[in-house]
Amino acid sequence: MPSLATIGNELYTGKRSPDIVGHRRRWLAVGLALVIGSLLVLGIKGINPGIEFRGGSQFTVSGAATLDQQRAETVLADLGAGEPPRVSTVGTDSLRVQTGELTPEQTDQVQQGLADAYGVPVEDVAATFVGPTWGAGVTAKAIQGLVIFLVLVSVVMAAYFRTWTMSLAAIGALLHDLVITVGVYALVGFEVTPASVIGFLTILGYSLYDTVVVFDKVRENNAHLLNQNKRTYAEGANLAVNQTLIRSINTSVTGLLPVASVLFVGAFLLGAGTLRDIALALFVGMLLSTASSIFIATPLEVVLRERQAPIAKHTRSVLAHRAKARAAAGAIEDDAEDLPATREELGVGVVAGHHLGTAAQPKRRTRGRR
Repeated sequence: MPSLATIGNELYTGKRSPDIVGHRRRWLAVGLALVIGSLLVLGIKGINPGIEFRGGSQFTVSGAATLDQQRAETVLADLGAGEPPRVSTVGTDSLRVQTGELTPEQTDQVQQGLADAYGVPVEDVAATFVGPTWGAGVTAKAIQGLVIFLVLVSVVMAAYFRTWTMSLAAIGALLHDLVITVGVYALVGFEVTPASVIGFLTILGYSLYDTVVVFDKVRENNAHLLNQNKRTYAEGANLAVNQTLIRSINTSVTGLLPVASVLFVGAFLLGAGTLRDIALALFVGMLLSTASSIFIATPLEVVLRERQAPIAKHTRSVLAHRAKARAAAGAIEDDAEDLPATREELGVGVVAGHHLGTAAQPKRRTRGRR
């Protein structure tokens, strides 16, 4: 079995070349289906907003003798305090109980009831109230930050790559990652807290970073596109995806390992709710970012670029020239134009990591002996 380094070298040189961009309509259809599915989940099930967004009363029981959540639910049910409480464990000996807004008298009763139920002094049951106004402010600021971020990213990328197609494709992949991540939150029922919002905004930068790396290689491969007739724009883009594939996977694995440890160990085993909120957004978002830069951003950019007249004309010219050359060689029949291009036809001959060593060094002049 070839090593990862060997596979990476073969992908870079074109010896091994999965036709990812060639199946661009398939990948874009899958991405669109996932986005629509996420929107349907959001519309039907909705997100689970944390107390910071919906407002209400929160009680924290410290040093509890047991973590039986049913006891807290019984205390609130006996009080008849309206909506069912949301009970979660925090650490190894604490519970967090969230419910709707309570009057001061009801708050005192719940504190005493929780203290009796869990065998702790009343002083160890902390009560706080969170108003929905603060949550509304956080939501407004998050949306404002998202809009400003998207506008600035569009302008900067359009200026850097000198084309609007890469800018639009990067924003499309970014929105794809964001919508599906929020859809996952709605599907699993995790609370959306300010920590979750921070996680959502963080994955935007990660998604953009991975996409820019791939696009930079796309631009490099197609720098003199119209001056050659060996490969089309889509084939140059597909080569770029393959050349950066191993790097994207390595970057993703390196970033996902610590996030996964926070999510599965820190959140599920230790019961750290805040860590779980932000770790899930980062884990799903980083995983999607790597996939979208390969299967969404680049294919979408190729679809947009092929709508431009010079690129479309060049593509037809390359395919016609290739079919004519194949027909002249007598190796194929009438379907020559539909066959995938070979490595020789693409003009890929660079060997990654190959150099001349000391033979490439300039020769020193030596003085003759006297």
